Amino acid sequence: MSELLTGAQILRRTLVDAGVEVMFGYPGGAIMPFYDALHGQLPRHILVRHEQAAAHAADGYARASNRVGVCVATSGPGATNLVTGLATAHMDGSPVLAITGQVGRPMLGRDAFQETDVVGVTLPVTKHNVLVRDVEDLADDVREAMAIAMEGRPGPVLVDVPKDVQNQKAEYRSRTEPIRREQRDPGREPPDDATLREVARLIAWVCSPDAAYMTGQSINLDGGVVMW
Repeated sequence: MSELLTGAQILRRTLVDAGVEVMFGYPGGAIMPFYDALHGQLPRHILVRHEQAAAHAADGYARASNRVGVCVATSGPGATNLVTGLATAHMDGSPVLAITGQVGRPMLGRDAFQETDVVGVTLPVTKHNVLVRDVEDLADDVREAMAIAMEGRPGPVLVDVPKDVQNQKAEYRSRTEPIRREQRDPGREPPDDATLREVARLIAWVCSPDAAYMTGQSINLDGGVVMW
């Protein structure tokens, strides 16, 4: 069954369908459509006094519940205030989903008010992050991020949602099971045996004493040694 919803409503419904019961956040201009959709609805929202507190609270919730902790912030300084909490979750293996508002897509890269490349800023302290480019991808981007947060060694993930994507409309199809990365790209093939053998050979060579003392050299894609 599908419903025509705004991106903000899709974001809320995706979190509910994923079992999220509580989130921590602080509103701002670029995330207001989501807060409008959240008004009087689940998940329960706990208002903090600073975005850093939202990230730390989501981290603590994740550790206590063994579930994904969710924090929400607006664009620019709101998003960058999450970084310390995300770094803590990253170092300690805590599954946290950060949802950040972003300026509208036409304003990206134009030094708009409170525009910050939060995907680039948080790249070193997250397992995965994504800028949502279209409302049609929003639900699956959130599902994928939550799956990545929990799989393997847990850690924080971030979904950056432009304001105009939150206002776009699309059909929402509910899905209870988490999406995996291979499900998003069914055409991707695993490497064949010959490729794996070549990778193993290059790794063995790099770990050998010959490679350790070859300062100023690197391995080319064809396996040759290049001087620089």
